[in-house]
Amino acid sequence: MAIDAPGTEKRVCVTGGNGFIGSWLVRALLEKDYAVTVTFQPGTDPSHLLAFPGADEGRLLLKEADLLDAAAIAHAVDGCRAGVFHVASPCSLEEPRDPERELLMPAVAGTLNVLEAARAAGSRRVVLTSSISAMVPNPRWATDRPGRPVDEECWTDLDYCKTRQKWYPVSKTMAEKRAWEYAEKHGLDIVAINPSTCLGPLLQPGLNASSAVLQQLLQGSKDTQEYHWLGCVHVGDVAAAQVLLLETPNAYGRYLCTNGIYQFKDFAEAVARLCPEYGVHRFEQETQPGLVACEAAAKRLIELGMVFTPIEEAIKESVASMKAKGFLGQSNLQS
Repeated sequence: MAIDAPGTEKRVCVTGGNGFIGSWLVRALLEKDYAVTVTFQPGTDPSHLLAFPGADEGRLLLKEADLLDAAAIAHAVDGCRAGVFHVASPCSLEEPRDPERELLMPAVAGTLNVLEAARAAGSRRVVLTSSISAMVPNPRWATDRPGRPVDEECWTDLDYCKTRQKWYPVSKTMAEKRAWEYAEKHGLDIVAINPSTCLGPLLQPGLNASSAVLQQLLQGSKDTQEYHWLGCVHVGDVAAAQVLLLETPNAYGRYLCTNGIYQFKDFAEAVARLCPEYGVHRFEQETQPGLVACEAAAKRLIELGMVFTPIEEAIKESVASMKAKGFLGQSNLQS
């Protein structure tokens, strides 16, 4: 699609472009001949991006920029008229000691900094990477809408999360809500994508939180993922959907990005079947009480032409990648 006038550069910005989702997105954009400016948090390493095809053609720019540094974000986004992908948001494997400083401020204020920078740069659209964590948990959904699967109208219950110290869903929900308020006030074109648990090969050197869900399951974890689960999706599909949402002029609103909705119990059964050499715990009870299963949960994306990778492939590719990078050692195997 023609985003800019002929002869002008198709430059986009990807915040947090050296993370799990960001790395896949940067690779996809380079493959589609976009010029890409990547922002990365101070203290993180973006060097693996330089190995992507097209990165050595001058189309990839790497810029260190803290989400809370409005000037640095504005400098990075400047010139990215073809679009901005806001992917960066703090997500730790550890419980935050200071949720306000570690999660809430970077997620909310950081998002507003990116939106302000995009507006100043004249960016055509912002694709906001939100999360299912801005949709669930919401205990009232099942009681108020019996039999209806979770969809884009569902928002996380902030009070429910705060009382249980579940700060990541709070950060993602607050950030997305503030983004919609900003867009309405300033007339900025934004579209939100809400991915479920992302799996697939690791392009970045470290282990990310969603891949750790599978790692821990393979290591015998009995965590039901009660507060954080709707289903899962191949990270490559998320990247493809992000590009699709930039390139589809009539895209609007929120887009749930998941290959189905189902219990974590069912996911664990699939993992146990595909990886019999690991001690995967079998859950006997529902792990997400009241969750309504739905095969075509990402109906809005499917209607735009999205085709999802089978979950079995995502699982197998994730396991192979984690093994290759040393995140699944022999000590984790059943004896």
